Amino acid sequence: MTIKEQILQLRDELNKHNYNYYVLDNPTISDYEFDLKLKQLIALEQQHPEYFDVNSPSQRVGGEITKNFETLVHEHRMYSLDNSYSKEDLLDWETRIKKLVDGNLEFTCELKYDGASISLTYENGLFVKAVTRGDGVQGDNVTANVKTIKSVPLQLQGDYPEKFDIRGEIVLPFEGFHKMNEERIEIGEEPYRNPRNTASGSLKLQDSSEVAKRPLECLLYSIVGNNLNIKTQFEGLEKARSWGFKVPQAAKLVHSIDGVLEFINYWDEHRHALPYETDGVVIKVNNLQQQEELGYTAKAPRWAIAYKFKAEQVSTRLNEITYQVGRTGAITPVANLEPVELAGTTVKRASLHNADQIEKLDIRVGDEVFVEKGGEIIPKIIAVDLSKRPANSVPTQYITNCPECHTQLVRTEGEAQHYCPNYNGCKPQIIGRIQHFISRKAMDIEGLGGETVALLVNEGLIQDYSDLYELTKEQVIPLERMAEKSAENLIKGIELSKEVPFERVLYALGIRYVGETVAKKLAKHYKSIEALANASHEDLILVDEIGVKIAESVVEFFSSETNREIINRLKKFGVQLEISAEKLANQTNKLEGNIFVVSGVFHTVSRDELKKLIEDNGGKVSSSISGKTNYVVAGDNMGPSKREKAEKLQVNIISEQDFLNLLQ
Repeated sequence: MTIKEQILQLRDELNKHNYNYYVLDNPTISDYEFDLKLKQLIALEQQHPEYFDVNSPSQRVGGEITKNFETLVHEHRMYSLDNSYSKEDLLDWETRIKKLVDGNLEFTCELKYDGASISLTYENGLFVKAVTRGDGVQGDNVTANVKTIKSVPLQLQGDYPEKFDIRGEIVLPFEGFHKMNEERIEIGEEPYRNPRNTASGSLKLQDSSEVAKRPLECLLYSIVGNNLNIKTQFEGLEKARSWGFKVPQAAKLVHSIDGVLEFINYWDEHRHALPYETDGVVIKVNNLQQQEELGYTAKAPRWAIAYKFKAEQVSTRLNEITYQVGRTGAITPVANLEPVELAGTTVKRASLHNADQIEKLDIRVGDEVFVEKGGEIIPKIIAVDLSKRPANSVPTQYITNCPECHTQLVRTEGEAQHYCPNYNGCKPQIIGRIQHFISRKAMDIEGLGGETVALLVNEGLIQDYSDLYELTKEQVIPLERMAEKSAENLIKGIELSKEVPFERVLYALGIRYVGETVAKKLAKHYKSIEALANASHEDLILVDEIGVKIAESVVEFFSSETNREIINRLKKFGVQLEISAEKLANQTNKLEGNIFVVSGVFHTVSRDELKKLIEDNGGKVSSSISGKTNYVVAGDNMGPSKREKAEKLQVNIISEQDFLNLLQ
């Protein structure tokens, strides 16, 4: 087999596996096998640039920087939809359209997903561009960002038209949204408000490699173009599915408005089980010839209408405000409510976030409060019914001492949260830290769950996560619901965790603001726990994307004698506290002692690849220019203020090629 044939075969295989995984939700190989094939393809393409293809699966990883998004005119206008809110509205719509067309009417019912509208263009089966809805006439070219979304096919299969646009929504599934927010909270950032805004904001990120990290999906629902050889909307959905697009299965062809109402009623009840945010149903006349006859008003098609689900909101009584202590010592006030049905579940509790939120709502025990589900998942108190406030009501006084260990709380200036400073003596913090240590993204200790951790702490068997490695089977067997086999699995799981790589161990330590991404950066930069522990505040903030808060938190963590002792014990037990020799094998010291700032848009390698090359060869990457900076690697569109600062401080400004020459 020739090199070209190998490349084509790998591309074909990877496209099929992508389709199986992201469109059909039916993976046929492991992530590990997929990554091996992708690495093989990337290596071959790098060795043979003559076979470059913009639609290769290797081009999904991102790295393209877009400073300004080009405005493009839609070849076929993207209309908005008229909304309806009742059965009467739908019957009126049906009456209107019946007067305008001949023949029987059929309707396609589809769920209305709440995301960012997008138009994708394909020519000869290849993905050409992606444009946001904008004002319907023109939108922003976000091709580089959309290309990173795995459910968007780069090459179609089957019998597709020569050229067409396909419309849909870029959505962020609830699961991915929550994971992103967990990461944000972990590093002390404000969580994203809802999946829709986050999906929309993702499309406008300047660095496509950042978009690639987000678990976005693209759900398609409408084909437009000339000579499509499609007679109905429902046929269009089926064809799009066969060409490789992710078209939601929750679509139905009905023969009357009664069928439409049946579909609406079903999904109004069952939508909460869906993985995406939905806010209604879109009803379309199925026959495309009839659609053409009906035409458009100035704003919307006459042949389609959106039925909007009512925003679910209920009122209930606030019985009590309690306070939870997190693993970092953060205090979260919780509203304990009179149980009430909302969006298919019973709601008993809702987060009040912090003291400022309580003050803003002026919320008090005994109040009648309005509750809704933010993003249809998280219960949230949105207001107080002041007309029902009891006469003897008293304003809420936020607690001053920890509800668990009674230590006086602290609140740092500029932060919303109160904290319990009793790091090593407050039991919920101890339990929370160990639960974090054993979690899936951290040490992933099989056989050990959160409840068992709490039991181990409460029974006095462990005081911190290093104690786990001294546990014996005999010690854990007497625990509640612990049989001999379970005890064996637990001890085996702890032993296996010694193989977990350093970056995950670093995340597992639970240093405040050090989430998964930050842990990877720090591990890569410092390569061992000793080097990180000895890093000064000044050293840390020179690391790319490490800010003042993270630096302060890391220094504070390692200044604790208790924490250093715990780390020494982990080392003694054989936990991985440095990057493995295998990973270090590809690294050199050619750039040792040099600090680089990377700025602008690059052509030979991406910005992320540049940073990796610097770090793999012993250099340090900094996000800002200072007197300590040795080189600024300047690409196209480097900011004038950065250039001016570099010149003022007499820092060497070098091109992408100059930098690559340094590595020769």
